[in-house]
Amino acid sequence: MKRAIIVFIVAALVLVSVGLWISSSSEAFKTFDVLSLVVIILVVGFALYIGFRRLTSAKRGEPAEDEMSKKVLLRTAAWSYYVSLYLWVAILFIKDRVTLDTEELIGAGILGMALSWVICWLILNFRGVRNE
Repeated sequence: MKRAIIVFIVAALVLVSVGLWISSSSEAFKTFDVLSLVVIILVVGFALYIGFRRLTSAKRGEPAEDEMSKKVLLRTAAWSYYVSLYLWVAILFIKDRVTLDTEELIGAGILGMALSWVICWLILNFRGVRNE
């Protein structure tokens, strides 16, 4: 139950900081800024979904984490780690060919890592983890 509340607090903090970022920006948003905003909203939406699932599981008296969810999270972490390594290699490869600042490239890498984790979790959660 405590973990579910922490998820909501972190999501609220992220939304507040994004709101401050939008309100303090005096320039028009570039395409990269809009893309970053969309990815942030997707990740926060996913976190809220996980938080609601944990709350409903706690209300039903189910354990917070069972063996299957631990295995899915472990496999998701492994897959997203491999994907993020290739993502950073791709960013290093294209860094001289684009006109983005270093901060924007690092931000894109971090958002890409979060998005790769979400995609890997969705695949493994709906497909299932096979025994090896």
